[in-house]
Amino acid sequence: MLVLVAPGQGAQTPGFLTPWLELPGAAARVAAWSDAIGLDLAHYGTQADADAIRDTAVAQPLLVAAGILSATALGAVTPGAVAGHSVGEFTAAAFAGVLDDTAALTLVRKRGLAMAEAAAITETGMSALLGGDPEVSVAHLEKLGLTPANINGAGQIVAAGTLEQLAALNEDKPEGVRKVVALKVAGAFHTHHMAPAVETLATAAKEVTPADPTVAYVSNRDGQSVATGAEILDRLVGQVANPVRWDLCMETFKALGVTAIVEVSPGGTLVGLAKRALPGVRTLALKSPDDLDAARALISETVTPAADAAGA
Repeated sequence: MLVLVAPGQGAQTPGFLTPWLELPGAAARVAAWSDAIGLDLAHYGTQADADAIRDTAVAQPLLVAAGILSATALGAVTPGAVAGHSVGEFTAAAFAGVLDDTAALTLVRKRGLAMAEAAAITETGMSALLGGDPEVSVAHLEKLGLTPANINGAGQIVAAGTLEQLAALNEDKPEGVRKVVALKVAGAFHTHHMAPAVETLATAAKEVTPADPTVAYVSNRDGQSVATGAEILDRLVGQVANPVRWDLCMETFKALGVTAIVEVSPGGTLVGLAKRALPGVRTLALKSPDDLDAARALISETVTPAADAAGA
């Protein structure tokens, strides 16, 4: 079974959208999205520097646009399930037909702006903990006043809080943690610091009419597959201030019988986690259009046998 996944904030790098815009029709499509949301996605994806695309209000719609664009370039694909990490949940909602492309980008643009405003209230950030025992790490973070905002599995937890709290973490790592790495994000996402953004996004979501998903949609809240568009939209709103449980998402992939995972652009982070947490599952990251042929081959090998079996 194929699972299509979309990365979250921090995966962006300067110029990463450039090769994707060279595909037929891609530039026109991105221009239309840019007009719809009032943000020059092509500029930020091709010319802006790392600091410019670190801006939450820019990074989030840029990541969703890249994910949708790269998934479309794969051609007709029907995965067994979809999921996204943090803002990648909006990309996944587009994959599953819950939101159309423009609705997903419009809503995520409002999300990014609201989260940037919330982040400006207090200087906050996020850092990844590599290694260590999750229970030990979580207890240590709570002692420092930090929130385990992302529990990613494969030994990785992301802490979020004030810059002072994160500095204390650097000086006092949990037992067994090899390294603490600051993430390229502008605030303590998925914590109480984002409460104001939840209210703003809830208001914006009232203007959206979601459809029920056409494939299994696995939620960050608890790793469960969600059956209705209304509940997915509700979860997208609340998840802004709730921890991401990617570890539970991967457990659900395993329970569903995943055999292959393809991560859309700018891929790499989630397949890296899958390689450690889901041994034996084939993975591929769409880092550039050069990866499309290999991705199509993997998808064909994964999806076609299941279809044949169903028809036998």
